[in-house]
Amino acid sequence: VLTALLGFAIVLQVRQNSGSDNLANLRDDDLVGILDDQNARADRLRQQISDLETTLSQLRNSGDRSAAARKQAQQDARALGILLGTVKATGPGVIVTVSDPGAKLGPEDLLDVIEELRGAGAEAIEFSGVRVSTDTAFTGSAGQVAVDGTQVSSPYTVLAIGDSKTLDTALNIPGGVADAVRNAGGQLTVDERASVLVSATRALPTPKYAVPSGH
Repeated sequence: VLTALLGFAIVLQVRQNSGSDNLANLRDDDLVGILDDQNARADRLRQQISDLETTLSQLRNSGDRSAAARKQAQQDARALGILLGTVKATGPGVIVTVSDPGAKLGPEDLLDVIEELRGAGAEAIEFSGVRVSTDTAFTGSAGQVAVDGTQVSSPYTVLAIGDSKTLDTALNIPGGVADAVRNAGGQLTVDERASVLVSATRALPTPKYAVPSGH
């Protein structure tokens, strides 16, 4: 279970940077900023591994393993509820505003904003009133974007909970998401906040084919 949870966290937080070919054209200061961002992501993952190892040790050494397991299960349920979007969440983070006056941004452009936030460690995200989860879909066309079937319109408001400075830096990396939005004629602004409330929730879908296995 612990291994599965770690894998789930890694899938949410790690994303390949498809723009690596452009690094040769960046200034030294920009490269240092990108390196710092990647190091911060690695530090978070190492901390998660350490936390899971500590939990495993506690479960092994606890005199009352059932009680320790129940407590851990409750903590995991709360954490997964936040990650899956089934409960409200609050904490430090950012409010991102994306304007698209020319209706040039398509679903893939807006998804890039979400993916960058995830890669920078955002633990809960809300996009224009829709809670974002692992299976959230951005569909439609430029200027007519839907998030999980809900039509959204510019200006788009994105609430993200995580380390505000890291989230801000990730979105504004030279050649990254913010520059892509501006190149398309839009504008992306980031407001760091000590407290952000992600109030939108979503229901877990009922599996159509999969059932629990006892093996």
